[in-house]
Amino acid sequence: MVRVTIKGGVWRNTEDEILKAAVMKYGKNQWSRIASLLHRKSSKQCKARWFEWLDPSIKKTEWSRDEDEKLLHMAKLMPTQWRTIAPIVQRTAAQCLERYEYLLDQAQRRREGLDETVDDPRALRPGEIDPNPENKPARPDPIDMDEDELEMLSEARARLANTQGKKAKRKAREKQLEEARRLASLQKRRELRAAGIEVRRYFNRKRGVDYNAEIPFAKLPAIGFYDTTSEIFDAEKIDFKRLHVDNRNLAAKEENEQRDRKKDNAKLKRKKEDDLPAVIMNENRLEPIKKRSKLVLPAPQISDMELEQVVKLGQATEIAKQQVSENGTIATETLLGDYNLTPDLNKIRTPQLPLTQDSVLNQAHNLNILSTVQTPLLGGSNTPLMDVSNEKARSAGGLVMSTPNTLFNTPYRTPVNATNEGTTPSIHGPSTDFNSGSTSVRDQLNINTEEMLFDDQLKQ
Repeated sequence: MVRVTIKGGVWRNTEDEILKAAVMKYGKNQWSRIASLLHRKSSKQCKARWFEWLDPSIKKTEWSRDEDEKLLHMAKLMPTQWRTIAPIVQRTAAQCLERYEYLLDQAQRRREGLDETVDDPRALRPGEIDPNPENKPARPDPIDMDEDELEMLSEARARLANTQGKKAKRKAREKQLEEARRLASLQKRRELRAAGIEVRRYFNRKRGVDYNAEIPFAKLPAIGFYDTTSEIFDAEKIDFKRLHVDNRNLAAKEENEQRDRKKDNAKLKRKKEDDLPAVIMNENRLEPIKKRSKLVLPAPQISDMELEQVVKLGQATEIAKQQVSENGTIATETLLGDYNLTPDLNKIRTPQLPLTQDSVLNQAHNLNILSTVQTPLLGGSNTPLMDVSNEKARSAGGLVMSTPNTLFNTPYRTPVNATNEGTTPSIHGPSTDFNSGSTSVRDQLNINTEEMLFDDQLKQ
């Protein structure tokens, strides 16, 4: 019957030492090759043993109070995520889980009033198998080891001692055999030569070029004498003045540019002649190419004479105001309007919205209250809600605030129909509607009302 070996179990000191040496040689990625040195362990078990116990960066000291507080805080934020908590606490995941369970057991015993010095109920009893032997200390080796363990130890020692690898060993063995063959043939030739027998050596001709024996593509000079006077370099015959930047041949450069320009034009012309479809398409285009015309401004609507009259009127008004201010009274000054300054520009700005509550927030507040309200069977008063009726009426009724556009309005508004049904009666005088968009009129004394100007326009 074939013996079945189940891999796993408690780690021994010999296996730990072999695993350390294998990790030093093969690294922390070739776990299958490392596991081939350990007959009783798999690749996953070797990896878990290294990262849970043998790694030098693992802390095996007692837990401090700060570490316990950090562990409990991270366990509250990220429950059951021990792989994420482990690098934060600088411990392994198994250590974090074991410490967390220990702290919970201690808290439960203190709450129940039990003795905290009692043994841990999670500890293994005699005869039980450890489900996680990778994070436990190694068992010491017995004095009389099994034959399987001795064979595994010797094989691991031989494989780990070979630092050259299989290919290097094969190359070294082939080189040694070649050297032995050469020495044997040399000894044979010497013995035959001593016996008076001359042996001719035959060399296999190599195909191609033997780079060790000859120069590839070498051109040997022809035999004979040649005149080499033209190759003699005379430094005194060089004219350095001619090589100056100011004395270079600019005419030749211009000729070359003209010649290149002619070549480009000829090439472009030939391309146009050959590319007939593109030329026909350009001629048959429906949209002709429009050339941009020059900017033509309209003639001024106000002549220089009219501008001079406006200036004279303004000067006359200023003279009259000065005379009134010197000799007149305050009542006289009020009868003269100020037509120099422009009207108040604040009237055409967008008016500020009235201070109202946010209807969206009110609706959200009401929904939140309604979602948490208790059953009406309990009785009592209803839960107060925010009043959103005014907001709905205002949004539906149309409190429309907009910036007036003075470009599309006449100086005076067209009056409404004669019936004026359902509207507030108008008041004579200057318009104070901010949203009407009408251009302000310089009529401070209210001499010309809007209705009078409208009647004059109808008569005309």
